[in-house]
Amino acid sequence: MASVEVRSVRKSAALRPRGPAKVQPARSMSLDYKYSAARAGVEPGPAPNGVGRRAAADEEGDAVPPEGDADSPYSSKATTTEEESAGGGGEADSASSAAAAPRSPSPAAAAGPSPRDTRWGDTSSYGAKKKHRVFCQLPNGDWALCTVITTSGDESVLKVPEGKVLRLKTESLQPANPEILDGVDDLMQLSYLSEPSVLYNLQYRYSQDMIYTKAGPVLVAVNPFKKVALYGNEYIKAYKNKTMDSPHVYAIADSALREMKRDEVNQSIIISGESGAGKTETAKIAMQYLASLGGGSGIEYEILQTNPILEAFGNAKTLRNDNSSRFGKLIEIHFSTTGRICGAMVQTFLLEKSRVVQCAVGERSYHIFYQLCAGAPTTLREKLNLKKVDEYKYLKQSCCYSIAGVDDAEMFRAVTEAMNIVHISQEDQDNVFAMVSAVLWLGDVSFTIIDNENHVEITVEEAAETVSRLLGCSIEDLNLALSKRHMKVNNENIVQKLTLTQATDTRDALAKALYASLFEWLVEQINKSLSVGKRRTGRSISILDIYGFESFDKNSFEQFCINYANERLQQHFNRHLFKLEQEEYVEDGIDWAKVEFEDNQDCLNLFEKKPLGLLSLLDEESTFPNATDLTFANKLKQHLDTNSCFRGERGKAFTVRHYAGEVAYDTSGFLEKNRDLLHMDSIQFLAKCKLSIPQTFASKMLAQSDNLESVPYRPSVADSQKLSVAMKFKGQLFQLMQRLESTTPHFIRCIKPNNLQLPAIYGQELVLQQLKCCGVLEVVRISRSGYPTRMTHQKFARRYGFLLLEDVASQDPLSVSVAILHQFNILPEMYQVGYTKLFFRTGQIGNLENTRNRTLHGVLRVQSCFRGYQARRHASERSRGVLALQSFIRAENARQSYSSLLRKHRAATLVQKNLRGWRARRYFIKIRKASVVIQSGIRGCLVRRCAGNVDLLNVLREFESKKEADGDQILIKASFLAELQRRILRAEATVREKDEENEMLHQRLQQYENRWLEYEQKMKAMEEMWQKQMRSLQSSLSVAKKSLALDETPRMSDSSVEQSWESNGNHVGGGSSQQLAAAPRITGREMNASMSVIGRLAEELEQRSQVFADDAKFLVEVKSGQADASLNPDVELRRLKQNFDSWKKDFGSRIRETKVILNKLASGGGGGGNESSPNSAKRKWWGRLNTSKFS
Repeated sequence: MASVEVRSVRKSAALRPRGPAKVQPARSMSLDYKYSAARAGVEPGPAPNGVGRRAAADEEGDAVPPEGDADSPYSSKATTTEEESAGGGGEADSASSAAAAPRSPSPAAAAGPSPRDTRWGDTSSYGAKKKHRVFCQLPNGDWALCTVITTSGDESVLKVPEGKVLRLKTESLQPANPEILDGVDDLMQLSYLSEPSVLYNLQYRYSQDMIYTKAGPVLVAVNPFKKVALYGNEYIKAYKNKTMDSPHVYAIADSALREMKRDEVNQSIIISGESGAGKTETAKIAMQYLASLGGGSGIEYEILQTNPILEAFGNAKTLRNDNSSRFGKLIEIHFSTTGRICGAMVQTFLLEKSRVVQCAVGERSYHIFYQLCAGAPTTLREKLNLKKVDEYKYLKQSCCYSIAGVDDAEMFRAVTEAMNIVHISQEDQDNVFAMVSAVLWLGDVSFTIIDNENHVEITVEEAAETVSRLLGCSIEDLNLALSKRHMKVNNENIVQKLTLTQATDTRDALAKALYASLFEWLVEQINKSLSVGKRRTGRSISILDIYGFESFDKNSFEQFCINYANERLQQHFNRHLFKLEQEEYVEDGIDWAKVEFEDNQDCLNLFEKKPLGLLSLLDEESTFPNATDLTFANKLKQHLDTNSCFRGERGKAFTVRHYAGEVAYDTSGFLEKNRDLLHMDSIQFLAKCKLSIPQTFASKMLAQSDNLESVPYRPSVADSQKLSVAMKFKGQLFQLMQRLESTTPHFIRCIKPNNLQLPAIYGQELVLQQLKCCGVLEVVRISRSGYPTRMTHQKFARRYGFLLLEDVASQDPLSVSVAILHQFNILPEMYQVGYTKLFFRTGQIGNLENTRNRTLHGVLRVQSCFRGYQARRHASERSRGVLALQSFIRAENARQSYSSLLRKHRAATLVQKNLRGWRARRYFIKIRKASVVIQSGIRGCLVRRCAGNVDLLNVLREFESKKEADGDQILIKASFLAELQRRILRAEATVREKDEENEMLHQRLQQYENRWLEYEQKMKAMEEMWQKQMRSLQSSLSVAKKSLALDETPRMSDSSVEQSWESNGNHVGGGSSQQLAAAPRITGREMNASMSVIGRLAEELEQRSQVFADDAKFLVEVKSGQADASLNPDVELRRLKQNFDSWKKDFGSRIRETKVILNKLASGGGGGGNESSPNSAKRKWWGRLNTSKFS
């Protein structure tokens, strides 16, 4: 690797951000370690002592030598290779040290490394010089950054950051890196790769909230135990667009996504670390980035929402982690050919079922129990009969009910919302919470000993009643399942009554089986919602989040399986980063200095070897009915005592030397947990429940157990293996490793900085132990001294051969490859040529790729321009030819079709002319008929009106002529004549007004032909009213006519009249004989005139009635659309009503006037006779007429 120039680099460059300055997100999403003991708001810890500060070299204040001083081995360059670093020293630029941290209580803690540890390079030739920065190990075991004051022989005087002065052996010191390398984001850049330099670099970055550091191909993530502003859409865009290249989970996920698209090979992101190191949160961050880049269909949001569900049902608080995953999880995210997420699948491993019924003091059971009790709504709480968490036996045994900074009620709402998003119906959600509540209530079911006998029955209390109601069974069935057991021995069914211990174990086994089956059912529902189906393309990225290495004061079967899984993952890590790498170097015959690493193959053989491995012996012992945990421990000591990774202990304990340290296991409960037996009675009990979910659980258990409970007392070995939890888990791990082997792995190592779960605390001993266990330092060494990029000769020549300036088509691939290397001046130390492949150091192939991309881009530009020119030329020629051909064809077609089009045009014109003429004639005839009808009606109306007025005038004229002829006989009052003249004038004025009105009506008739609809019912009602009024008038007139007709006959002769008048007693003597003789004649003529006037009034009434009826009917037809007229029927209707009212008023006044005239005639003919003449009897019909019509 090329050396790093430090002469002209300023000291402040070490703190310069690696990302671009323009990426300054205004709002970011902080990483939320929800179940940390310390919440957000804790201020970040200070930087390590002395970082970024230049300390005084000694009390005298000696000046720092200049960068070109001969005393400094870094006067020109800082070497990076192992050979160069062996003879170099650290630049005496500043004095600093790491902050002291609490010692780790980890049982796997090892003693401090030897200063001559060959893994970190040979530093024996390193000479401590004045003002140099070095690392020294303090009495408490921590490493501190010190400054050399003086050296004397094999001893050195050092100044530590606290101001103390120490005298130590020079050979115990470790060289420190130049200050410019403090806080580098890749450990490969360190000049001196040693334990203290790596610890110091990680601590420096941790104090600045830079929790991610690269170690070659591995990402190291230190848990901050607080929110850090490193996440959000702005950061996602920055890593997507490559504007930020600092170490991050986003960068690992982006690399996996790009490699999947480029190479069409499935990828995997393997996250490892001990419990509480932040693996679950890291997995969620990686999923968030993939969902953001591969989103668009909506399913990516469903994938993210699986986390709250799985964490609620599969995570719990332990002594070392507030949100510890108690199961393994592999999320396989599938992508379409376009890079979009099209589905996912979740696979789980080894749920810790024993935590349901038992957990240690200070720990909690699974989160969902506490969330349900805290956040269930009132209706659900009443339905499930929920109590407080400290009232359930399963929960109160640990005396821990809450987590600092966590709201269980709010988390329950998040779980229900996530269930809705992944399409779990409300009914299924209610059933799930019913099963959770049933598990809690099962723990409260108690038993009563029957009559001092050695068997029990359940106590019928609230717990038993609630369990039976939630499961949909009877209390008798529950009692039978928990207190009795059916067995079949020698083809004979036997009922065994259980003791108190056996009944309690049966109850707990049922509770564990219910919860484990519920967890599996939830995973199945999630997979159904996220299923790929026909969209599967074979491209996927798998994210593995499995439980970390665990070591407690008491380690049981769960820790045994968890640590075995971590051993298998560590072997996968070693295989890909060490074994395969070095094997490939040896096979291809390149010069290579082998790197030693901690291989855990011996420990894996201890677990997996047959027939004397831990798993085989455990499985074998589980088949024996009389085997106990003590006999199992003794068997292990008997067969494995000579194994270097195994050590037997007193009693039931044994110790295994894992890659992460020694762990002591207690075999108590090993056999029972490995068998994991649920008796057939319990399975049949679940099958009898009315709810569908317990029945589903029972059917799956029956299929898995394959009716093994019905076998006589001792099952066979094959049947036992079906029930063995360890063997099932081994098979799952084997399948998992096969799946991971088919992918390109990306490793993330999570580091836990302290066991207190507090921010800003950095425990060197704990971190160093984890770095050793993870093999991070070996990865850096093999990556820095190795060749991470390799390519076959054929592929290299085929990929980059076109970059050569000369033709090499006839040469072999190796010659072409060497020519390419020489042309681009790649230094010999930057590559090696193997038998079949070329091996390159970091960064070399990137330069070739950049040159290739630029050349291809230029070639593509030239080709595109030339092809564009050719395409445009050909397109122009074709366009001209096509246009000419089209014009010729169109002209010929036009000429051929012109005559036909002309004939069609003429025929169409003729047809249109005839059609328009026919329509015009039909319209004219229609208008003419309508006009004739209207005119006839109007003329008839006018004629009738004029005729009535003319008759009246004729009568008046005749009356005047007769008056002149008989003037000496007839005595007419002057007032009566004046009245008649006024009546004539009014009649003439009325006629003129009616003529004008008729003319106006005639002009507007054309406007009233096309409108009519709404007032038909109103018109009919008014028409009926008018008919009634007309009939009333006609009846009054008929009465008058009849009355006059009866009086006309006696008036024909004077004698009859005189006789009639005398008979009625209406004549009183006192007049002369001449007057008596003349009176009958005058009365007869008057009565004839009055009869003609009354007759004309009757005729006018009939005519006007007919006219108004016709007009109303016509308006009704216009309104309904039966007749066409350009008028407004509503306005004309109101006008017609006004005309009718005015005529009615006028007609009534004329009748009254006629009545007055007749009365006057009658009184004048009597010659001043009595006013109460006999005429009063004949005028009764006037009163009837007036009251009926004109009142």
